[in-house]
Amino acid sequence: MSGKGRVSRRLDKSWLVFDSIENDEHDRCVDLFSRPDGTFGFEEFRRDVEDTGVWTPVHYYSGIVYTARRDALDAATRAVVWLSEALLGRAR
Repeated sequence: MSGKGRVSRRLDKSWLVFDSIENDEHDRCVDLFSRPDGTFGFEEFRRDVEDTGVWTPVHYYSGIVYTARRDALDAATRAVVWLSEALLGRAR
């Protein structure tokens, strides 16, 4: 999640967001993060005008634990419909 909004209560303050990927409309975002214990996770967020632009969690993905960064990204890509296209856009 970019610095434009507040951090969700679903992301513990001790977790480090190492990548934040937005869709082309800039109203959806996936944060990939690491935890102090060396595990990884992700969460999907939405941002709506009526919420004054605050990022709001969409699902409860952040509770799932992955042992590798790549595993968290792979799981996020499978779970979040728009993420593959956003990642392709980054590569261009």
